[in-house]
Formats: sequence, structure tokens, C-alpha cells
Amino acid sequence: MQNPALHNPHLEGDTFFWEGGPIGVLLSHGFSATTAEVRLLGRILHEKGYTVSGPLLPGHGTTPAEMNRVHWRDWVATLERAYQDLQARCEQVFIGGESMGAVLALYLASEHPEVAGVLAYSPALEIEGWVVAWAPVIGPLMVPFRPFFMKEQLDSEDQWQGYVENPVKAAGQLTLLRNQVRRRLARIQQPTLVVQGRLDKAIAPHSGQAVYDGVSATLKEMHWMERSPHTVLLDCELDDIAAYTLAFMEKALAVKGEA
Repeated sequence: MQNPALHNPHLEGDTFFWEGGPIGVLLSHGFSATTAEVRLLGRILHEKGYTVSGPLLPGHGTTPAEMNRVHWRDWVATLERAYQDLQARCEQVFIGGESMGAVLALYLASEHPEVAGVLAYSPALEIEGWVVAWAPVIGPLMVPFRPFFMKEQLDSEDQWQGYVENPVKAAGQLTLLRNQVRRRLARIQQPTLVVQGRLDKAIAPHSGQAVYDGVSATLKEMHWMERSPHTVLLDCELDDIAAYTLAFMEKALAVKGEA
């Protein structure tokens, strides 16, 4: 039965796990989205022989009201369990994600120095506006009166699945997560790939650069996708992004093999 709370309820957006070779890739979707956001890239990586996992995060794929009841640590815990499962099956594991998923991947990488590399697509580390900055404070106060607010636009709307309303209290949890990750960036020494769309209106223009500059990785790359919006993994330059990703992972594994 399709969920009427979701935009594009017909798309596949549940947790997925595709068995492949000895190198694993953990992919996390973004705020208010589902795994439909990372499935296309996941399929490409699986076809190339990688074992790929994509968990559906708590509060997602249900209702915006349910998402308002979730703490950011619940998202981290879900990703941690998926990582532990991959690590038990695979020789090396990469962690990646889009938007909030990229921020979660960075958090997990700061906890696990053994991670083979980080794949950060449109990392939502910096989001402009005072409302976002104060979301942890004003969110709980607003919930009784206005628990959600409509999104101004949907990027890649034919391919994206998720809520058309942003849960206000959950947005505060995203801000708390971002604050945590900012303080942890320098811990991240693993190879890091950053990809950001030039047409991205959802995050601050310098967000990807902040990640690139902030991590302590020796091997790191940043790619600007000139024709892509925020949802770079669902748009017209996905094939190029997949090629960058595959080449980067090969470089990261080679560096790790030389260590």
C-alpha cells in the first residue's frame, strides 16, 4: 500500500542491501527523503561489484509527524548498525550519502578511522538563514502551532521521494547534528570525495568547500557539477558522478594498500 504522506509514493524507498564483492559501500539518504535518493548510484556501484547498503532512517518513509519525534542520534545509530553489518561482511567499507546523509557519513567517519573513505554528495553542513540556526530552540516551541512548513521547491521531483513538508522539530535535530560534525571535521583523515551541484539552492554555496577544507585527509577531491541542483544523485550528471566515485574509490584503496 502506497504512503500518501510521500511525494512519489510509487518509488522504491525502503532499506536495501545488495550483496557483492569484498568492498562495501554504505549510502545514506537525506533529510525528509528515502533511499530512493541513493538507489540509482547504489545500483551502479553494485553492478561494478560492490556490496551496497542503504538503510531507511528513523522517521523517514512514514509521516512528518513521526519524524518530529526522532532525535539525531537515532539516525546515527541506524547508520552505525548498517556499518557494523557491512564491516562484518567486507574487507573495506566506504561511507557516503547525499545532503544530511553526507553529514551523517562524516560523523560516522569521525568515529571510525578504519573507514576506507567518505563520499559526500551535496553535504548539508552549512545552510543559510537564521531560522535554521535557531531551529533547535524555536522548533519545539512551534510544534503545537506549526509542526511543519511546506518546501519551496522539489529538485528532481520525478525521481525524488519524501515529504513535501519539512518537520520543524526534526529540522532542529539536523542543526544539532551539523554542529556536532563541524567540531569533528578535523578528525577525518580518511580519503574524502565531495560533490556539489552548481545549481544547488538548498544549502549554502560554500557548504561543500567547508567540508573539503575542514577534513584532514591527504587524499581529497571536490567536483562541481555545473548542471545539477541539490539532488545531484538523481539528476542529469549522475553518470559523471558515478565515474568520479568509482575512480576515487580505486585511488583510496590503492593508498590504503600502500600504507
